[in-house]
Amino acid sequence: MGRGGIGGAAAMETADSTRAFVKDVRRVIIKVGTAVVTGQTGRLAMGRLGSLCEQVKQLNFQGYEVILVTSGAVGVGRQRLQYRKLIHSSFADLQNPQMDFDGKACAAVGQSGLMAIYDTLFSQLDVTSSQLLVTDRDFKDPSFGDQLRETVFALLDLKDPSGIFWDNDSLAALLAAELSADILIMLSDVEGLYSGPPSDPQSKIIHTYVNEKHGKLISFGEKSCVGRGGMQAKVVAAVNAASKGVPVVIASGFATDSIIKVLKGEKIGTLFHNEANSWECTKEATAREMAVAARDCSRWLKKLSSEERKKILLDIADALEANEDAIRRENEADVEAAQDAGYEKSLVARMTLKPGKITNLARSIRAIADMEDPISHTLKRTEVAKDLVFEKAYCPLGVLLIIFESRPDALVQIASLAIRSGNGLLLKGGKEAMRSNAILHKVITGAIPDSVGKKLIGLVTTKDEIADLLALDDVIDLVIPRGSKNLVSQIKATTKIPVLGHADGICHVYIDKSADMDMAKRIVLDAKVDYPAACNAMETLLVHKDLNKTEGLDDLLVELEKEGVVIYGGPVAHDKLKVPKVESFRHEYSSMACTLEFVDDVHSAIDHINRYGSAHTDCIITTDEKAAEAFLQQVESAAVFHNASTRFCDGTRFGLGAEVGISTGRIHARGPVGVDGLLTTRCILRGSGQVVNGDKGVVYTHRDLPLQ
Repeated sequence: MGRGGIGGAAAMETADSTRAFVKDVRRVIIKVGTAVVTGQTGRLAMGRLGSLCEQVKQLNFQGYEVILVTSGAVGVGRQRLQYRKLIHSSFADLQNPQMDFDGKACAAVGQSGLMAIYDTLFSQLDVTSSQLLVTDRDFKDPSFGDQLRETVFALLDLKDPSGIFWDNDSLAALLAAELSADILIMLSDVEGLYSGPPSDPQSKIIHTYVNEKHGKLISFGEKSCVGRGGMQAKVVAAVNAASKGVPVVIASGFATDSIIKVLKGEKIGTLFHNEANSWECTKEATAREMAVAARDCSRWLKKLSSEERKKILLDIADALEANEDAIRRENEADVEAAQDAGYEKSLVARMTLKPGKITNLARSIRAIADMEDPISHTLKRTEVAKDLVFEKAYCPLGVLLIIFESRPDALVQIASLAIRSGNGLLLKGGKEAMRSNAILHKVITGAIPDSVGKKLIGLVTTKDEIADLLALDDVIDLVIPRGSKNLVSQIKATTKIPVLGHADGICHVYIDKSADMDMAKRIVLDAKVDYPAACNAMETLLVHKDLNKTEGLDDLLVELEKEGVVIYGGPVAHDKLKVPKVESFRHEYSSMACTLEFVDDVHSAIDHINRYGSAHTDCIITTDEKAAEAFLQQVESAAVFHNASTRFCDGTRFGLGAEVGISTGRIHARGPVGVDGLLTTRCILRGSGQVVNGDKGVVYTHRDLPLQ
C-alpha cells in the first residue's frame, strides 16, 4: 500500500483531523514496553506478543517499513534467574530469600530467549526478521549513524524483513530520528498519557500533548513493577523525538489493534507532534469562542419582547418554505452518498426529508411561535413578610449543546425550541447529513436579526471539536445527545456538564387477560411497525399467560411476522411457542425484531418492566380499570400509557410543538422535552429595606399571593 495508509480514503474520512498526517506514513518504528511483553511475574505474555506480531505482519504486507524496538529481556531474564535460584536453594535460603539480580545479567540471560520467541512467531507468519543489538552509547560515535543507516536500509531493501532492536524508550527516540522515521508508536500498559495517575478517577487522558500546557501540570504515577522506565521516561523520549520532526503516539499495547488504529488516524492514545501547540490553541479558541458567542447572543435574545421572538420563529418558518427546493437538493445528495457508502436502511430513512416534511416543520415552528411566552413566566408568589414578596419564575438555561445523529429535521426542531426558550445553541449532527445540516443552519440563522446575532446558533462541523466543547462546563449549561446508546454513554462519561437524554429505548406493551384483542392488534402493530427505528417503537411484548394459544394472540403474531418482524422468546415464550430464545431482556436487536414473554398478571408485568426496561415508554392494553391504574402508578417510566400506542410519545404529538429529545432521568425534565424542559427557575425577592438581623422583629407570614 505504500503511502496510502491502512484502509485507504474511506478510513481517512473517520480519522481525527490532527492525525491526517498518517496517510503519508511509510516508515514505522514500534516501541514495546516490558509491561506489554511480559506479565507481572516476568513470564512472556504470549497472547499480546502474538497480536503484536500479527499487526506487524499486516503492516509489512501493506508496504510499510517496520522496525520493532522491544523491551522485555531484563524481565524475562530476571524470571529465569529467580527460578534457577529457587530450585537450587536450601530450606534455610528459602526462609530468607535474596532475589536481587544485576540488570545486565538479567538482560544477558533473557535476550536470547526473547529473540527466539520473536523469530518463531514471525516465522509462523511468513515474515523474515533480523536482529540488531545497540545501546545509547553507540549513538555517541559519529560514525555509528552511517553504519546503522547502511545496515537498516540494506535490510529494508530486502522487501519483507522487520528489523528488531532491543533496548528502551530513549533508544527508540534516538533511532526514530536517526532513521528519519515517519512515526514512532510506543506501546505501554495504559491507553496513553493521563493528567494524573491512571488509577485516579479524576485523571483524564490527554489525546494531544502540548509541552507548554501539560509539561508542568502532570503528576506521574508509579513505574511498572516489571519494567525499567515508566510513563515519565516515555514522555521525555516522545518530546525529544517530536522536537526532531518525528510524530509519536503513546498507546495501549494490551489492545489487539492499537497499531492499526493509530495508522488509520483514529484518536487513540496520546499524540506528540512539533506543531501540536498551534493545533491545540486554535481548536480550544474556536470551541470556546463559539460557545461564548452563543451565550452572548442568547442574552440579547432574552431582552426581546415575546412578540419579537415570535416574529423570528415565523420568519424562520417562511424561510424554510421559500428555500425548500435548495434544502431538498442538499438532502438528496446526502441520501445518495449514504446509500453508496452502504449505510443501514433505517439510518437512510431517518435522514431523508420526504415530500411535505418541510411544510410540516414550518407548521410546527408556527405552533411553537403561538405558544405562551415561557420566559419570565411566574410560577409562584408568596408573601414572606409584610412588604417582602418572594417569586419563582422561569428563565432560560443559557447555552445548549445538542449532539444528534442522522435526522436533519431534528436541527430545525431544536433550533426553534431554543429560540422560543431564549437559549443559545450549539449543534453537532452526523456526518452522513452534513449537507442537509449546513443548508438548514444557513436558512435558519439567515432569519435571525442582527440585533440578536447569527452566532446564537452555532454548527459544529468536525467530530474532534466535540471533546473541546464537552470540556467547557463554565460556558455550556446542558448537553442533550440524540442517538445511539453508545453515544449517550460516551458523552456522560466524558463531561462535567449535565447531560439530558436516554441511553436505551426499550419500550414494552403489556396485553392483559381482559384486553380487547382487536384493539391490542392495532396498538401492537402500530407500536412496532409504524416506525421501527424510532426510540418509542415497541421492543418487548408482554402477554398474560392465559392468552397463550388463543386465537387472538395467534392472529397478532401472524400479522407481526407478515410485517417482517422477527420474534424472539423469553424463557416461557421460548418453551411454549418454540421461537428463538432471547439472549437478554436488555439486549437491543435490530429494529425489526421483537421480544415476547408470558407473565402471570399485571404485577408480574410491572416487575418485569421495572427490572428490564429503560424507563422510556411502556403501555398496558386492558379493559380492567383496576389493572390499568396499578400499571400507570407503579411502572417507573418517563411515559406510561393505557390503551394507546407507544408511538404517541413525541413532543409534537403531545402538543409541545417539537422536542429536543426524550429524557428518562429523574431530575429536571422527563419524557419528551419541549420548551419547558429548556428552562430552569430562579428566585426573585422584592422588599422594602428588610434585613435578617437574627430574625428579630421579622414576622413571617408565608401567605400565597395570586400570580400577576
